[in-house]
Amino acid sequence: MGDVIRTVKVKLDVRRERCDDLHQTKDQFLHCANTTAEWAWRHPDEYCVTSKQKAETALYDRLRDETELTANLVQKGIRRAIEATKSGVARLKNGETTSQPHFDAWSVVYDKRSATFHRDHVSLSTVNGRIECPYVLPDDPEQTPIGEYLLNEDYEFRMSTLQYDRSSGEFYLHARMRRAEREEHEQSTTAFSDAEHRTVLGVDLNVDGSLAVTSTGAFIGNADEMNHRRREFEKTRGSMQQTGTRSAHLSIQSMDDREHRWMQNELHRASNQILEEARDHECTHIAFENLTDIRDRMPGVKRFHAWAFRRLYEYVEYKAEMLGIEIEQVSPAYTSQRCSKCGFTHEENGRSKHQFACQKCEYELNADYNASKNIARKLLKRLHSGQTSSSGGAPCQCALTSGTLNLNGEFIASVDSTAEGESTDKPTTSVVGN
Repeated sequence: MGDVIRTVKVKLDVRRERCDDLHQTKDQFLHCANTTAEWAWRHPDEYCVTSKQKAETALYDRLRDETELTANLVQKGIRRAIEATKSGVARLKNGETTSQPHFDAWSVVYDKRSATFHRDHVSLSTVNGRIECPYVLPDDPEQTPIGEYLLNEDYEFRMSTLQYDRSSGEFYLHARMRRAEREEHEQSTTAFSDAEHRTVLGVDLNVDGSLAVTSTGAFIGNADEMNHRRREFEKTRGSMQQTGTRSAHLSIQSMDDREHRWMQNELHRASNQILEEARDHECTHIAFENLTDIRDRMPGVKRFHAWAFRRLYEYVEYKAEMLGIEIEQVSPAYTSQRCSKCGFTHEENGRSKHQFACQKCEYELNADYNASKNIARKLLKRLHSGQTSSSGGAPCQCALTSGTLNLNGEFIASVDSTAEGESTDKPTTSVVGN
C-alpha cells in the first residue's frame, strides 16, 4: 500500500500587525523564484538549467543577501522556479509553445524547516521572525476534511502552501497531510529496518584553530587563516578610506567583493567536507550547537564569526537536504565541560584552551573533538526519547572515527579499524577516544 496524501484548506487567524510580515515574505519569496527563472530559462539560445543543485550553487548566496528570508525559504523559491523550468522544457520537447516562467500569484511554500505545524495552529517563518497563527476551525469539524485529516493524529503534516484571498483579506494554509498505509503484517512484525538506523555526526564550531571539528575526528577549515585574512582586508580597507578618493572607493568595493567570494569559497569547502564525513560514516543526522545568541555565549565571537557560522550551517543544511540527511541544532549547555567518556561534567574539566582533561577519569583529548561528541550525544538523546516503538525503536548511535557509540556506551568498531583508545592529540583514523 502506498502513502495516502490529502490537502486540507484551513483559514488562519493572523494578527493585523503581522499581516504585512507575511506579504513581505511573499514578495521576497516570489523574487527568489522569478530571479531563478530568469537565470535558468535560456531558450532558444542555450539549454535551460533544470538542475536544482546548479541553481542553488549559482544563486543561493546572492538571494540570501538580497532578501531577509530564511535559508529554507530561499531554497524553496529557487526550487519552485526550477520545477517550472523543467515543465517548460518538457513542453518544448513536445513541440508546444511556452515561455520563461513568471510567478505573481500570492503563495509561499513551507515545510517542517520553515514552519512548525500543530493541530490547532502553525508557526511560520517570515522576514520579521516567526509568527504563530491559530487555525479557524468549524464548531463541528467531524465529517469535514479538517476533522478527518488535519485533526487526525494518524496523519502528519508535509510541505504546505500559504495563500492569500485578496477579496476577503484572509490567509489560508493549504496543508498537505500524509498517512502511510502499511500491511498489517508489517506493522506487527517490523521494529525498524537497517535503513532507519539513526547515526549522528556532531559538529563543533570554533573561532580559532579548526573552523569545525566533527565527532568522527575530522578537523575542517582554518579559522586562524580566516581571521588573518579578515584582519588584512580590514587594515587595507582602513588605509584606503583615509584617502577619500573615488578611485579608493571603487577599490574598496572591489576588495569587499573579493573578500566575500573568498569567504564563501572557504565555507563551501568546509560544508562539503562535513557532508563527506556524514556520507562516509553513513550518518542520517548532523548536529550543530544552537547558533542563537552565539556572540553572547562564546568568548571571542565577533559579528564576523557569527555570520560565518550561520552561513556554514546554511550551506550544510541545503546541501544535506539533497542527500536526505537531516540537520538539527542542540543546546550548547555543558558541551565543553562534559567528559565524552565517563560523563562527568565540571567547569574545571580542561587544562588548556584546546585540551580537555577530565578531573574524574583523567581522560584527555582535544577539547573541540570532545565537544563535538557531546553535541552528537545531545541529538542522539533527543532522537531516542522521541521514539515510541514498543521494541525500543530504531538503533541510535554517534559516528566516531573508527566506529559508532550508542547511549549505553556500547562501541561497535568499523570493519577496518582497531578498538578505540585514548588520544591526547588530534584524532587519527585508528586512535580516538570513545
